Amino acid sequence: MRRTAAAAVTAVLLLPLAACADDAASSSRTGAAPAGPAVDGPKVKIMVGGLDKVIYMPAMLTQRLGFFAEAGVNVELMSEPAGVNATTALLAGDVQGAVGFYDHTIDLQAKGKSVESVVQFSQAPGEVEVVSAEQAGAIRTGADFKGKKLGVTSIGSSTDFLTKYLAVKNGVDVSEFSPVAVGAGQTFIAAMQQGSIDAGMTTDPTVANILAKNLGTVLYDMRTPEGSRAALGGLYPSSSLYMNTSWVNGNKETVQKLADAFVRTLGWMNTHTPEEIAAKMPADYAQGGAELYAASIKATLPMFTTDGVMPADGPKTVLAVLGAFHPDVKGKESTIDLAKTYTTEFVTRATG
Repeated sequence: MRRTAAAAVTAVLLLPLAACADDAASSSRTGAAPAGPAVDGPKVKIMVGGLDKVIYMPAMLTQRLGFFAEAGVNVELMSEPAGVNATTALLAGDVQGAVGFYDHTIDLQAKGKSVESVVQFSQAPGEVEVVSAEQAGAIRTGADFKGKKLGVTSIGSSTDFLTKYLAVKNGVDVSEFSPVAVGAGQTFIAAMQQGSIDAGMTTDPTVANILAKNLGTVLYDMRTPEGSRAALGGLYPSSSLYMNTSWVNGNKETVQKLADAFVRTLGWMNTHTPEEIAAKMPADYAQGGAELYAASIKATLPMFTTDGVMPADGPKTVLAVLGAFHPDVKGKESTIDLAKTYTTEFVTRATG
């Protein structure tokens, strides 16, 4: 009864919370990933907002490389197609960590919760605003969002947040366009083919598949630091491992093992080709074929950090974006203590 009640309260708290960017590229892929080799060490459950998405690739890649086991920690990776459910599971105590967008930590602090990023995977969103081929001439900037149907993962997701920011930045009120929840992967592609959306925000490998089929063109590409600065005004840390601050403080040795493993993976990614990285991932993640999957990894690689350290000015950019329209943050920016939304304690000591 206590657990049910806690879950219900958590769900209410999270109604307006950003989902972790897109749903998984395949919305049907849920549950746990195959466990890595067992070691004599602590067990940690981590919920990922879509294990097969390139922006969250370090989670599965770390397990496939055996770095969790070598760091002395038993990690069970789990996947939820809707990233908001990953955060719900974290707050309910069902898992000890979540892999999703850093913006959760700011949003949750505004709600009185203390969650922090302990390993920052990325310095850019990894998101792309794609315009359907039929609307390419009509939508050239965010100013053209007015009156359009814009695809997002779900209402209240990070894709929804970034879409709203791009609209507001270009003089379009959030009430002047229609956000449409279309998920990611095949559901996103189908919505674009059928004309249900005029444009939409998604990630690789969905982007790669759309471009390969000539279904759309890129309007805003936020897969690189340069793209993030151009669209959002600065580096925008997104995918990360975040955990409840109380759990971090009570399990520092275990958190250090996780940081060691993830930082080692980020370094490995920096020294290997997209093809070599793709070869380490599960074969069914390459939904458009091995060559296209490697290309999607290549396009997204610039978003990742090499050391897991939060970019110095990144949190300010995220706060500014959320403060532009988010009802829980707008006008309350001065009450947010960004120093409590992340820590570099573990990554700076990582042996990866």
